[in-house]
Amino acid sequence: MFNLPSEYDIEIELDDLNKLTDAVLTKYGYDFGNYAMSSFKRRIIMVLKKHGIKTVELLIQKILHDSQFFEQFILDITVNTTELFRDPSFFRYLREKIIPVLNTRPEFNIWHAACSSGEEVISMSILLHEEGLLSRAKVYATDINHAVLKRAAEARYPLRNLELFKQNYELTMPKGKLEDYYIVKDNEIYFDPALVSHVKFKHHDLAVDHHFFKFDFIFCRNVLIYFNQDLQNRVFELLHNSLFLGGFLALGAKESMVWCRISDKFEVVNEIEKVYKKIKL
Repeated sequence: MFNLPSEYDIEIELDDLNKLTDAVLTKYGYDFGNYAMSSFKRRIIMVLKKHGIKTVELLIQKILHDSQFFEQFILDITVNTTELFRDPSFFRYLREKIIPVLNTRPEFNIWHAACSSGEEVISMSILLHEEGLLSRAKVYATDINHAVLKRAAEARYPLRNLELFKQNYELTMPKGKLEDYYIVKDNEIYFDPALVSHVKFKHHDLAVDHHFFKFDFIFCRNVLIYFNQDLQNRVFELLHNSLFLGGFLALGAKESMVWCRISDKFEVVNEIEKVYKKIKL
């Protein structure tokens, strides 16, 4: 990505990363100490190269004394790659098996944890709309990153993503046409504001924050892979405490909870689509 001279071939020691995570935690309350260090290290190197900073110590000083740069730092190191109806078979499964369960309840609560720029939120809202349940849903969408939360609330995406969005949608057994839900203006896709009018977008850090509501269904997809085992266990306990008994939890395709400390409090509903059900308090 970056063609920089050889002096930017940076080596980072574990002690450097520990100093960085301690500084960020002390100053801003963000805890990256239990992130998967190999992935975290790669992202820190990317940040150093991108901003032309030669050492972690200089990066720490810039973070501590420039809060605006810190917001960019959070944007740089958090993974915000997602898409509308990502893993279409998962959303098809929701349409066929999970939404009928939600339909038995007069109202229900959904949490999109680590929602990034909100494509998952839009996807679920479209499904609920097509099944006539959108008005009965209370939805929270949270992320560590203020910038992507703002983008999610705007429901606005680059036009270059449209063909992929359409392809994914067509694989979910849709009951409409995707173009019914958006307009195109100035090379951007603007989704119908009604799809997020019922959503509360909220800052939340899975690494340090506690549960704030009880939910019937929680999405926590494709974020746990960036955490080490200790933090994954912490997050699973948080998600368990945030679910009603009988509530559902959805993980990403490469994630699993069968090994975690509280795995016996869930049953596997669909191993392929990584859907679990809370069966014990």
